[in-house]
Amino acid sequence: MSHTPSVPSQHSIDMIERLIGFDTTSYRSNLHFIDFAADHLRSLGADIRLTYDDSRGKANLFATLGPADRPGIVLSGHSDVVPVDGQDWTSDPFNVRHAENRLYGRGTADMKSFIALCLALAPDFAARRLSQPVHFAFSYDEEVGCIGARRLIEDLGGLAVRPRLCIVGEPTEMKVIIGHKGKKNVRCEVHGKECHSALNHRGVNAVEIAAEMVAFLRQMQRRIRREGPFDSGYDPPYTTVHTGVIDGGTALNIVPALCEFEFEFRNLPNHDVNDLMAELRAFAQTMIPEMLEIDEASGIMFAEYNTTAGLDTAPDDEAAVLARQLSGNNDTAKVSFTTEAGLFHDAGIPTVVCGPGSILQAHKPDEFITLEQVAQGEAFLRRLLDRMTAR
Repeated sequence: MSHTPSVPSQHSIDMIERLIGFDTTSYRSNLHFIDFAADHLRSLGADIRLTYDDSRGKANLFATLGPADRPGIVLSGHSDVVPVDGQDWTSDPFNVRHAENRLYGRGTADMKSFIALCLALAPDFAARRLSQPVHFAFSYDEEVGCIGARRLIEDLGGLAVRPRLCIVGEPTEMKVIIGHKGKKNVRCEVHGKECHSALNHRGVNAVEIAAEMVAFLRQMQRRIRREGPFDSGYDPPYTTVHTGVIDGGTALNIVPALCEFEFEFRNLPNHDVNDLMAELRAFAQTMIPEMLEIDEASGIMFAEYNTTAGLDTAPDDEAAVLARQLSGNNDTAKVSFTTEAGLFHDAGIPTVVCGPGSILQAHKPDEFITLEQVAQGEAFLRRLLDRMTAR
């Protein structure tokens, strides 16, 4: 493997600066970003497919360079970034700052630098006679549940030839990731009956019932931490259960009629999270008779609003082997965060995660990526280009 330079090309840096300049926070439209990328790739002769959200305010881009009549390689990334609201940045988060061989800005690590490298090297891919196509897949709303990627992958069913494999460029410090946890987000509403707290026997206390379920989830986490299942490749090596939001009640002297809380499971790929959810539902049912005795309108409702599959790629899978060769690192790893890789994998497209930057910098004020990481990502894609060039 040739030596990897520690400094990227100026063209790659310029493209990173351009993409960071688009404020694609998840609660905003990403169309300006997607239009720019589509125009850039279209000018190189790429075939462009766009899929939109229901409001048509956001879009996915799937662009193909090379022969479309054979299986190719998908380079996948998300266009959205997390909010900067309330964070203490020392510079404009949407204007790249250069300092200490780092590029600071929202999305530099997670994960516009990878997309920028794809766009910066796209002219080189277009200029070569590729033996197979390269597909650029840029999605919306990954940060709020891999929402856009689901529609993009569904649309791939219309392709005459399915992609051969996929590389998701999330920040892994260019380590090849063959496994990540799945995720299920759930919102629970407890509907009780309001009354004066001095007569609480006539009410149904929604906060206390919700608290019992939260405590049940905490006991579930203790059991899993103690009994497993386990996979030492993950940190932590077991499925996690977490309650992050709870809201209920109006005043101390009023029995609360409503309480809402949100919780999540981040499960090992082979741990069926539906079984855990069934446990909680069964526990909730044990409280229903007592509630109904007081008020027939009371009850407990669950809404599962995001389920994303985990990733479990075999170390000897073609995607893993290729990514290791391109990265120059024979090791593989697993991570606890979730990406669209599990969705691609479940759709029958072998997938790994490998991209520049560190997840430790993601979502933080003064997010950054090092120039060395950008250079490594650039070298990875150049090696891929060499591998895909017809001889």
